[in-house]
Amino acid sequence: MTATAVPDEMLPTMLGRATLILDAFEEPERRLTLGQVAVHTGLPRSTAHRILDQLVGLDWLAHTDRGYVLGRRGRTWGRPGQTRVDLQEVAAPELARLATCGGVVHLGLLDGADVVLLDGRGDGAGRVGSRRRAERSALGRAALATLTPEEVDDRVGGVDLARLYADLHRARRTQLVRGELGGGLVAIASPVASGAALELVVPAGRADRLGPLARAAACRVREALGA
Repeated sequence: MTATAVPDEMLPTMLGRATLILDAFEEPERRLTLGQVAVHTGLPRSTAHRILDQLVGLDWLAHTDRGYVLGRRGRTWGRPGQTRVDLQEVAAPELARLATCGGVVHLGLLDGADVVLLDGRGDGAGRVGSRRRAERSALGRAALATLTPEEVDDRVGGVDLARLYADLHRARRTQLVRGELGGGLVAIASPVASGAALELVVPAGRADRLGPLARAAACRVREALGA
């Protein structure tokens, strides 16, 4: 590891210094001590220590007995593409199994205020890469149910928050979200990971019987991901 000399005038903001520190953790499993962070960034130890404490408090980093590592936010931000790949690979067998029930199956991941379709199985499945407003679909609400109230507030707006929070509370308790669709169809969704969910769309008359299957499939995905 080589030192990076950075003149103070090039780092006028806390954001610049924080970015330098996060860049030092370019490998997901890298572990650095305070001294190593200071050497790598060229920052004074006192400055590095102050910013490290703030990054730990915000969950960008985590502090262990042996040094600093990426925290929950840092791991998700640093590997967004890999996160999607892992989720799709793990969920694929469960999606295929659910699709044999005769319905449409979707896998979705939150992106801002939307839920993005990562996979779709069955006749009439949505286009991969298409977006829906998260709070307006069972798939999106199941994904929102994995977030904290503060994180939900950051993503949605212009909706009846009291009703949405009630729906999310119920979803966290039952691990199921039900949404009525047109044409006598019902969407049944269940969370699979932070900000992600799967959805089964079936005729309303089959929803009560197939809902537990969707929930069980989502549970197996969560267990496989270690979520």
